[in-house]
Amino acid sequence: QVQLVESGGGLVQAGGSLRLSCAASGRTFSMYAMGWFRQAPGKEREFVARITWSTGSTSYADSVKDRFTISRDNAKNTMYLQMNSLRPEDTAVYYCAAEGPYRYNYDYWGQGTQVTVSS
Repeated sequence: QVQLVESGGGLVQAGGSLRLSCAASGRTFSMYAMGWFRQAPGKEREFVARITWSTGSTSYADSVKDRFTISRDNAKNTMYLQMNSLRPEDTAVYYCAAEGPYRYNYDYWGQGTQVTVSS
């Protein structure tokens, strides 16, 4: 089993920056990729960014690709999301997730961290 713990959320003014972290433990050898998702009140959970663990290949949602950067530290089993030029519409609970043996099948999820962007 894989355990994921997010941190780094908080309150920031529009135009500001935050860096989220996600620490993985347990059966991390079974983890093909990790991703970030977010869910705003009254909305569906949406994809934000993804990175493969071995190669570091990345992908982004169109809404964040010019502002957010996903990265990982293999030695620390930790994934990061650098968020710049934040907007009020970025306000959401951000979740990290880990893919299991099948691509795009997210079997493991963190508890979420709140990001609030004030206007």
